[in-house]
Amino acid sequence: MARKAPQPERADFVVVANRLPVDRVVLPDGTVDWRTSPGGLVTALEPVMHGQDGAWVGWHGAPDETLEPFTDDGLKLVPVPLSTQEVEEYYEGFSNATLWPLYHDGVAFPEFHREWWDAYLTVNRRFAEAAAGIADDGATVWVQDYQLQLVPQMLRERRPDLRIGFFLHIPFPPTELFLQLPWRREIVAGLLGADLIGFQLPGGAQNFLRLARGQLRMDTKGDTVRLPDGRTARARAYPISIDARAFEEMAGTPEVVQRAEQIHADLGHPKTVFLGVDRLDYTKGIKQRIRAFGELIAEGALDPEDAAFVQVATPSRERVEEYKLLRDEIDRLVGQINGDTGRIGRPPITYLHSSFPREEMAALYTTADIMVVTPLRDGMNLVAKEFVACRRDGDGALVLSEFAGAAKELKQAYLVNPYDINGLKASMMEAASAPEAERKRRMRAMRKQVFENDIDRWADRFLTDLKQADPTAEADQTG
Repeated sequence: MARKAPQPERADFVVVANRLPVDRVVLPDGTVDWRTSPGGLVTALEPVMHGQDGAWVGWHGAPDETLEPFTDDGLKLVPVPLSTQEVEEYYEGFSNATLWPLYHDGVAFPEFHREWWDAYLTVNRRFAEAAAGIADDGATVWVQDYQLQLVPQMLRERRPDLRIGFFLHIPFPPTELFLQLPWRREIVAGLLGADLIGFQLPGGAQNFLRLARGQLRMDTKGDTVRLPDGRTARARAYPISIDARAFEEMAGTPEVVQRAEQIHADLGHPKTVFLGVDRLDYTKGIKQRIRAFGELIAEGALDPEDAAFVQVATPSRERVEEYKLLRDEIDRLVGQINGDTGRIGRPPITYLHSSFPREEMAALYTTADIMVVTPLRDGMNLVAKEFVACRRDGDGALVLSEFAGAAKELKQAYLVNPYDINGLKASMMEAASAPEAERKRRMRAMRKQVFENDIDRWADRFLTDLKQADPTAEADQTG
């Protein structure tokens, strides 16, 4: 049972994110408790926060409700309230209907509404005020992701004593796309409030530096921006990763091994199992990979008696019209392929529009022979790394979009252009027919990459560089 204490004291290390790292649960006796949310970011930062007297600022998930700060299992939590209207305009609107499509290469058309921007301003200011209130003198504050890009500068204005970092988990777009944003200067200025701005890939950092020069007329040298107030801000790439060891250990537990065997039996013991795992999002390329698999079945390149495709599509932003349309379209496509090429008890595609615990995902990764990860644009895509970490037998193949950040690291995957359906089909067949020695050679190299560059190394690299950005820390090191 989590232990609660009201009104936590100020903290030396503060994470600011759209959501708190806990989910509210109602226990059988009717009492309310909080449980740690699943996710790599929480896993990576929890030991850092406990070791540095940490606090986490974020929304607790329920609109129109204000909660006092509280402590859960030694972690200081500062809930930021959001109204129903702010959820619609700041989160569903500006964050996910303006910034999300714009930052993902305009895969969907971004909408620009002034009232959404006003809500984004208001909510970012509220997050900055909450962080300023909980941060101790000279504390380190790490702001996370695209929903809070104005917080660094707002926090800097309130607390110039703080060391501030920012990390963007999604892609940062080319300057030509970013310039469509009516509030482009404000976003760049907001990010420049941080001492260190982290991106998934070097290209994102370079795009940002070009905007700092072009939009705000800042002087840049290498990865450093010189600001008029005498400060410097650095923009660098820090490719995020996973807790690889935890996934490997989970995949080896008797429960997961047994579940993987059961899944394979439920599928009819096919010779080749293809797997896709995504949030239901138009950036993930789900339609393209399902269409490619359907054509391979229809053409006879794959036999539905020997090949099966399992697609997990976790529900996402179901109140947003774009996502409702996407769900309907994929439902129709899967139904058409299964109706045309399947038989009773043996549909070629098993489509699961649901969320599953990590143990079930580990069992699916273990069952699959070929993981198909084909986003049209993705900051990193941790699913690809999770699959690799779970391959304890050293076998299996990864078909990976060249437009996922993970493609820069997992170079032994079968890299594809997801817009090229014929090329995608050819790569899926190449992976399916590859000799065992070739599969294992590729997998061995990818596992080495994932295990040597795990989530702990990502957090350590960023926080070490952020500490060095502090003038006091530099003086201490030289003294």
